[in-house]
Amino acid sequence: MIRVTVYKTSRHEYTGFDVTGHAGYDDPGKDIVCAAASALVINAINSIDHFTDDKTSCVSDEESGSITFRFAQIPSHDAALLLDSMILGLEEIEEDNDYEPYIDMIFKEV
Repeated sequence: MIRVTVYKTSRHEYTGFDVTGHAGYDDPGKDIVCAAASALVINAINSIDHFTDDKTSCVSDEESGSITFRFAQIPSHDAALLLDSMILGLEEIEEDNDYEPYIDMIFKEV
C-alpha cells in the first residue's frame, strides 16, 4: 500500500509530505496505481522546483518507494497550489472503489 502523509501547521500551511510503500495493485511495471501516484508526486515536486522560488529538500529511495519532501519555510501561494493539485489527484485515486485498498492519505498537524 502507498501511504501519503501530508504535514500542515495549525494555520493550514504545508510543511511537506512523506510517501512510502508500493501499491501492490499489479506486478512492477504494470501497476497503474503506483504509476499514477508516482506521476502525481514527482510532477508536483518537479513543478515546485521549476515554477517557484521555494526552498525545499527531497530525499527519495526508488527501491523502497519512499519520498520525504519538506519546505524550508512556509510555501508560496504557487507551491501550495501545486501541492493542492497533487493531493486532489491522490485523493481521487483513494476515493475510487477499485483503487482505495492500495493508497492511504493521512493529514497530520505539526
